Amino acid sequence: MSVNEQAGRVVAFPARVSAAVANEDTASIIAVLQEQLTLARESKLRSVAIVSVSADGEAIGTQWSCKGADITGLIGKLTVLTHDMMAARK
Repeated sequence: MSVNEQAGRVVAFPARVSAAVANEDTASIIAVLQEQLTLARESKLRSVAIVSVSADGEAIGTQWSCKGADITGLIGKLTVLTHDMMAARK
C-alpha cells in the first residue's frame, strides 16, 4: 500500500477493555481537566502545572506547560506542593 493510500485510511480505535467505574473522585478530576481545557482553547491560560498522584498513592508526578519566564515559579510551587502532599501521607 502506498503512502497516499495509507493517508486516506481510517483506523478504528479498539473498544474499551472494561467500563470505567464512575465515582466522585474520578468525576472531580475530569471536571477540573475539562475546565482547564476550555480555558486553554479560549487562550485564557499562559501556563499550566499539574501534580498527579497514582491511584495507590505511591507515585507522585509533576508536569507543566509554560512560557519560559514562568518555569522557575511553577517548578517551585510544584515542588512545595509535592512535598506537602508527601508529608500529608505519613
